[in-house]
Amino acid sequence: MDLKLSGKRAIVTGASKGIGFAIARGLAAEGVDVVLAARSAEPLEAAARQLAEQTGRRIIAVPTDTGDDEQVRALVERTVAGLGGVDILVNSAATPWSAGAVSGLADTTDDVVRHEVEIKVLGYLRTARAVAPHFVEQGWGRIINISGLGARQANSIAQTIRNVGVSALTKNLADELGPKGVNVTVVHPGLTRTERLTQRLTDKAAESGATIEALEAEITKNSVNRIIDAEEVADVVTFLASPRSIALTGDAIAAGGGVPGPVYY
Repeated sequence: MDLKLSGKRAIVTGASKGIGFAIARGLAAEGVDVVLAARSAEPLEAAARQLAEQTGRRIIAVPTDTGDDEQVRALVERTVAGLGGVDILVNSAATPWSAGAVSGLADTTDDVVRHEVEIKVLGYLRTARAVAPHFVEQGWGRIINISGLGARQANSIAQTIRNVGVSALTKNLADELGPKGVNVTVVHPGLTRTERLTQRLTDKAAESGATIEALEAEITKNSVNRIIDAEEVADVVTFLASPRSIALTGDAIAAGGGVPGPVYY
């Protein structure tokens, strides 16, 4: 299937590693020129060099803290100046969620929730607000927000709030921008194989003597009975970023290999 992405221009936040980097690579492989955004300049620039060498596309690194509205607006301005415009926004910047993070009511302070919402909800709002005028003017655009299956589980107050917040933002944007040619979707990854997970399991294997395969089997709880790779999440996002995805907007796409049991409709 020709995704009709060749020549499109994208911004991917949280793109120096993990799911964000995999998404940027997936888009570039389909002929998209990509601006990578993340807070730390050195790993971001290394990621940009790697993608440019692998794909031959224009890849620009723009260090950006999406917690700062001025930096977000500068990111979009730099993209338009460097690529001649912008067609796709993928929001993937977020502080990593740790299994050991606070979850109960007594430990969930105001600051814990503010910290989670600041980047993953308000950060996504800032980037969407900055690119929307460009999308509306050209009558076409795609916004894909990366959230998480934590939106469907009451494991932690702060985690659930931030992920549900992304879904709520997505639906509001989809309804407002849809008539103007802009589709907005949210993707919920589950447990995903990234550099961070691989390192965590490698460290645990060294401590316990167990194999990485055995440790993965212990934590895999999805329907396909294996951990989903970041590249497989990126495949879903790449389709959603394409003109082929016109029938999908405002909805949440689960990309975790299936949740056994519940029926979502």
